[in-house]
Amino acid sequence: MAIDDPVQPAHETEADPATPAAGERGTTWSALRPLVLRIHFYAGLLIAPLLLVAAASGLLYALSFQAEKFLYSNELEVPVGDRSLPVGDQLAAARKAHPEGTVTAVWPSAEAGATTRVLMTTPEVEEGKSLAVFVDPYTAEVRGELASYGSSGALPLRTWLDELHRDLHLGDLGRHYSELAASWLWVVALGGLLLWLGRRRTARRDLLVPERGVKGRRKTLSWHGTVGMWAVLGLVLLSATGLTWSRYAGENIGAVQDQLGGATPVVSAALTEGAGDGGDGHEGHGDGHGGGGSHEGMTGMDIGIDNALAAARQAGIEGRLSVILPSEGSGYVVKETDTQFPVHLDSVAVDPADGRVIDELRFADYPLLAKLTRFGIDAHTGVFLGLANQLALAALAFALIMLTVWGYRMWWLRRPTKERRLSAGRPMPRGAWRKAPVTALLPLAALTALAGWFVPLLGISLLVFLAVDLVLGLVARVRTRTAA
Repeated sequence: MAIDDPVQPAHETEADPATPAAGERGTTWSALRPLVLRIHFYAGLLIAPLLLVAAASGLLYALSFQAEKFLYSNELEVPVGDRSLPVGDQLAAARKAHPEGTVTAVWPSAEAGATTRVLMTTPEVEEGKSLAVFVDPYTAEVRGELASYGSSGALPLRTWLDELHRDLHLGDLGRHYSELAASWLWVVALGGLLLWLGRRRTARRDLLVPERGVKGRRKTLSWHGTVGMWAVLGLVLLSATGLTWSRYAGENIGAVQDQLGGATPVVSAALTEGAGDGGDGHEGHGDGHGGGGSHEGMTGMDIGIDNALAAARQAGIEGRLSVILPSEGSGYVVKETDTQFPVHLDSVAVDPADGRVIDELRFADYPLLAKLTRFGIDAHTGVFLGLANQLALAALAFALIMLTVWGYRMWWLRRPTKERRLSAGRPMPRGAWRKAPVTALLPLAALTALAGWFVPLLGISLLVFLAVDLVLGLVARVRTRTAA
């Protein structure tokens, strides 16, 4: 929800039944409404361009999941064979194709016709990303290589759109844009909700369904309000989850989460002293199924990736898996990666010397806050409910685009055309806060200060808005006195 303003344009004089009732003049809401309206107006007007960019890039990101399946079908899909080869053989084929790479993880084929993905660090791939080598699980043929990013394995198209959405490809400087948009989105959305609920209407259906038979600004306002009413919960959740990994607010959220005992636990793969470095004269020979032997940075016995997977499956780790290879002083980590509800995110650590499970972590044992954080981030990134999640994200992004467009249209229609043909819409007059009762104004000021401290870019930008508004007010006073 972007912009709302009671000032009627000179060319639009029909009565608006959605205006506040005359009998509400003495209520707390009637006193606070002009203040909320002014904040909503300025926030929508000035932050809307950032929201528009975030919504447009978010819409493209939501659609990129299906686009990747089509664009990279050669790497992702293979003809179904009679029998899958051992994962160790597939790993050996990837290593042979890229001997310069250091293998960090393996994602075994999770369904018929899907390739195995071997993740490597190589000099050609920038820091923070991996080279994904796609291997046919039936023939061990390398199907191709692509850069991969994140735990969801985003490929180049989705990675490029994700970075556009996150920082406009400007690095840390660009992250200020997305954090500023997320910081204000919930304020604009909730402010618009209050304004829409606080209006008088002739029929209750007008709250959720656009009015019929109306024109001009009132028609635009009807669409703006009803679509915003349907989208407000999703927009607030997008704002909250987006802030969790922002630069400044994210640090505060993480600190609070840790203090409340909601940090995400991690399975321990650390080996006890002496584990994995014994020997019987067969170090480096593996398990007879390929993939055995010491890995980069590791010495001692290694049962091989297939035996490690077998041990993990005996411990109940099934479905889509990610295997992190052992290094010096640590064992295999086998993790479930199915984020679709109901999620399967259990993990175990396996001793590379004898296949013994040395630690396990069940998603059911996560703290409640860690679970909610996991659900929220996965929903924001479109992997929680699969295609349904991605369609919901696309719908929310499109709704935000239209809300912004309608908001700017109302602002333009509100302009006083009789005074100046090229003028723009006017905000609520200054001094609205003076009409609010102290009993409501003081708690509101305290909550605003707290929100500004916890979400720093919100507080800083709000102070900038107030300073600019104060300067404009002083200039207007000087001009009025000069004219008098």
